[in-house]
Amino acid sequence: MDRKKVPEIYGNLRKHLIEVPPVINNCSGIRIFGKRIKSLLFSTDVAIIRNSNADAVIAVYPFTPQPAITHSIMMAADVPVFCGVGGGVTKGQRVINLALDAEFQGAIGIVVNAPTSNEVIAQLKQTVDIPIVVTVVSLKTDFQARIDAGTTIFNVSGAHETPDIVATIRQQYPDFPLIATGGPTTESIDQTIAAGANAITYTPPTTGEIFSQRMEIYRKALL
Repeated sequence: MDRKKVPEIYGNLRKHLIEVPPVINNCSGIRIFGKRIKSLLFSTDVAIIRNSNADAVIAVYPFTPQPAITHSIMMAADVPVFCGVGGGVTKGQRVINLALDAEFQGAIGIVVNAPTSNEVIAQLKQTVDIPIVVTVVSLKTDFQARIDAGTTIFNVSGAHETPDIVATIRQQYPDFPLIATGGPTTESIDQTIAAGANAITYTPPTTGEIFSQRMEIYRKALL
C-alpha cells in the first residue's frame, strides 16, 4: 500500500472543478490559525470560487471595496477568504472600517494595495486580529518600514519581475511569509516557488471561457 497516495472522491455533479496547477504543492505553504494554505484563487466570481480546489481565495478587485461584495463572497466560499479592503483609491478610515467588517464576516486575512500608507497599516494592526497582507509591486518598496508598520504577509504581484522581487525579500527576510503570483505556466510557478514564495495565487479562466468550452462539448454531442 502506498501510504502517500491520496484517495480522491468526486460526485457526479461536482467533478467538473477548476483545479490549481499541481506544481503549487511544491511550496511550503503558510499556516494561518492552524490552516495550511499553499494555493489562493484570485477571483471574485462566486460560481468559480465554489467550484475550485484552491486552499483559499484572495478576493481583490479594481473597484472601491464594498461590504455587500465581501459578504457575498464569504457566503459562497467553503475555504478561507482574504478580502481586499482598498488602500489605493480607498484610503484612511474607510480602509479601517472595511477591514473590521471583513474580520467580523469571517475573513482569514485582509489585503491592502501597494499605495497604502504605513500609517494606515499601523492603524490596521491596532484594529484587527487577522493577518494584514500588503501588496508589493516593485523592488523600490521599503520592506522594513512595511514590516515595522505591522505587515503580516507580503503579496508580491510584480508581473514578470515577481520572482526577482520574491528572491530579494527572501534574501533579506528568510522567514517572512510571502504570497506571490505564479504566472501562466508550470515553469513560471516553479520559478516563483524556487525564488522563495510560500504560497501562490492562481488566476482561473473566466466563466465565459469555461462556458465556451462546455458549449463546444454540447455542440459536438449533438452532431
